[in-house]
Amino acid sequence: MSHQEPVTVNAAADAVLAEWVRFVAGEATRRLSAAIADQDAPLEGEEYRRRAQQTVRQVLDEAAQRLLSQARPVLDGAAEQVVAHRAVARVCGLGPLQELLEDPRIENINLTGAEVWVRYADGSREHRPPVVSGGEELVALVRRIAAESPAGERRFDPAAPILDMPLPDGSRLNAVMDVAHAPAVSIRRHRYRTTTLAELRGLGTVDDMLTKLLAAAVRARFNIVVSGGTNAGKTTLLRALASEVGSSERLVTVEDVAELGLHRDREAHPDAVGLYARPPNVEGAGEITVADLVRSALRMSPDRVIVGETRGAETVPLLNAMSQGNDGSLTTLHAASSAGAFTKLGAYAAQSAERLPLEATALLVAAAVHLVVHISATPTGERVVTSVREVVGAEGQRVASNEIYRRSRTGEVLPAAPPSPDTIDELAEHGFDVSRLLATDARGWAT
Repeated sequence: MSHQEPVTVNAAADAVLAEWVRFVAGEATRRLSAAIADQDAPLEGEEYRRRAQQTVRQVLDEAAQRLLSQARPVLDGAAEQVVAHRAVARVCGLGPLQELLEDPRIENINLTGAEVWVRYADGSREHRPPVVSGGEELVALVRRIAAESPAGERRFDPAAPILDMPLPDGSRLNAVMDVAHAPAVSIRRHRYRTTTLAELRGLGTVDDMLTKLLAAAVRARFNIVVSGGTNAGKTTLLRALASEVGSSERLVTVEDVAELGLHRDREAHPDAVGLYARPPNVEGAGEITVADLVRSALRMSPDRVIVGETRGAETVPLLNAMSQGNDGSLTTLHAASSAGAFTKLGAYAAQSAERLPLEATALLVAAAVHLVVHISATPTGERVVTSVREVVGAEGQRVASNEIYRRSRTGEVLPAAPPSPDTIDELAEHGFDVSRLLATDARGWAT
């Protein structure tokens, strides 16, 4: 539908009503954005909603007059009321971003000024038509969204040019202004869908042998670090590992921004609590960090503590928790390889309040972590677990480890080192056929 000419509709047809909603909401958003750009003070909250309602009604009235002048049918009263309600909800929600967020195929949304790129769940990317006229309109939209944040009002201005916040549907929005050549927004979608290792096997992320190994490792209460690059699928793999946790266990998850959503699956995890970090408010007070929440989680009688991502001051508290009896803990870590995960942990521990030297960090990692599971993204967008590394001790500043599973990005299973006797015993006790790991020809493992 063009912005100049709405189509005639059958009020009973939802698809046609949706076209009307898109037309009316798009035109109302354009007019509101132009009005905001012409005034000094931002238009927010109830005042914005009031103006949105007026603008939507104006757009509908103009469309009705145009259709009547052409002797064409117009919306009946009930249909017009439905369109007005839905259009206002879209304009006052996330405005022009709403249609992109409603597309179930889209995983990531990236805007730079008026440019729009999306990444689909299958890994493909597409250049989409603009949803704003330029950087100024994008900044105005983000400011309005930030003012209505479910986590409390947030700032987005030259004094606070970087914004990271959750959206009402659980997606994660990051926005920058002034520090980039143009205002930019990135939205990462999270559907909180329960994922299992069996599903990942069907996708080729793990093979049959690794599916059984990881399931046994979770049942054996191994502390596991999932490593990988950006968009490699770390959170999805973490969810799949968590699906192997028994429903009788109490889970406490800790995250910077809500991504895991394990507490939403009451059947799989009936006793789960989700804790989320909180940034400072507009006065600069009230910040709650992931490190604060890790310490709090340990006082909540958890069977397992799951940290969505380890990337800073929470590193030492989490490693201490893992080494002091909270076995079965899980976390993710941004790293280029399974061996590189130890370097990252050392860097984070050295930068933390505890300022641990590398020797102390190596000892702590050796006492805390059992396995590092590395997931990689292929050039075509698939995700593949390419390495499993067992921690066996510490040697000075270095964490000693065995790579007990290796796989190329093309899916070929490669020769690897045998696990330690203790790991063999634990995996065997929890139902894993260790003979497959001890096979002399590792390439025979793949099924």
